[in-house]
Amino acid sequence: MTNEPTAESRHRLAPYAFAGAAAAAMVATLPGRTHGLGLVTEPLLADFRLDRVPFAVLNLWATLLGALFCVPCGWLLDRVGVRAVLAATLLSLGAVVVALGHAEAGGAELALPSLDPAAGVAEWVPVPAGLFALILLTRGLGQSALSVVSLALVGKAAGRTPGPVVGVYSFLVAVGFMVAFGLIKVAFESWHADWRTLWAGIGWLLVAASVLSATLLRDPAAVGDAPRPDGRAGFTLAQALRTPAFWVFGLATSLYGLIAAGVSLFNQSLLAERGFDRSVFLTVATLAPLVGLASNLVTGWLATRVALGRLLAVAMTILAAALLAFPQVSSLAGVYAYAAAMGVAGGMVTVLFFGVWGQAFGAAHLGQIQGAAQLLTVLASAAGPLLLAASHRAAGSYVPLFQQLAAVALAFAAAAWFVRLPAAPPTPGDPR
Repeated sequence: MTNEPTAESRHRLAPYAFAGAAAAAMVATLPGRTHGLGLVTEPLLADFRLDRVPFAVLNLWATLLGALFCVPCGWLLDRVGVRAVLAATLLSLGAVVVALGHAEAGGAELALPSLDPAAGVAEWVPVPAGLFALILLTRGLGQSALSVVSLALVGKAAGRTPGPVVGVYSFLVAVGFMVAFGLIKVAFESWHADWRTLWAGIGWLLVAASVLSATLLRDPAAVGDAPRPDGRAGFTLAQALRTPAFWVFGLATSLYGLIAAGVSLFNQSLLAERGFDRSVFLTVATLAPLVGLASNLVTGWLATRVALGRLLAVAMTILAAALLAFPQVSSLAGVYAYAAAMGVAGGMVTVLFFGVWGQAFGAAHLGQIQGAAQLLTVLASAAGPLLLAASHRAAGSYVPLFQQLAAVALAFAAAAWFVRLPAAPPTPGDPR
């Protein structure tokens, strides 16, 4: 008797191995994400002698323009394969992060358009051109391009029944980010690292990861992607964009991204409006990710048994209920229930966003389709904090906006309940 895995068991486990690699790639986007950049914002501003308002304008435009990296990245994925694009993206992002760690203040300035909140008029804000270019590249290569590569890797590996694989992937992504934040906290607090040394070190880790991915990873194009019964290839991007399913899933998940970005940035202010102090905010910040982890795994399991549209409808309904309940929160139990509901909705939406595109549209053009979907979410996430801030300034409270967003979430819930994933792309000449 031998304990070596059989060919069948290796084939069955292969998608989960790819899910682990894809999760590592998603965690590697940290330097290009708001939460990652937020870890070094204060010392960066001090080093560059930059005020928060110009930096916020710089970050907004870097995020918006960086979102455009999603589309060419998806095109490349479908033509040269995941392994090559992953290695190149990791190498490029690593080089940019190292460069940011060694960047110096001074140099040319660039004027970016903004809106003066006090005067309500447009203005041009000068920012350091070199810093803008580096943050734009970290956003474009990290938050945008590398996210698309990670999604394509797990999507192509999981095939047309992605539920459990995507559930595990989502779980690993959440755990990976938690570990990464924990290590960075240790580096700052125990090792007393300065932000430049830390950032350069992360960059060199990304360069090393690019070498490992080019050496060890194989392209997952054939894993788990059984041919369609009618023998036709997957949807092209143009065909996917003509289906209701793309827009229902793309816009609904983008709505969650918009809300999550705004809430995560202003969560302490949100809870203070309901009369709770910073200690409650910190407890909620710890609780929500743990609930999200459980939601990832349960949703992955449910995705093999329940239509994805129905699951999205449930997620949007829970999200709407949390938003509508927020004005009634007056006790610790209410706060924790609100945070748990947001965590459940977030966990569900995450799994559905990661898993729907390959199942709905096949793997042939998956990179481009996921690139377009990722573009929507990045733009929505960039707009979320601005929308919450502007609404609070206008109404003196977050409640009116939450009520409006809840109504939009319920509309998406209704649409998701009835939407169906397309069975196959139209044949040439079909007007659909």
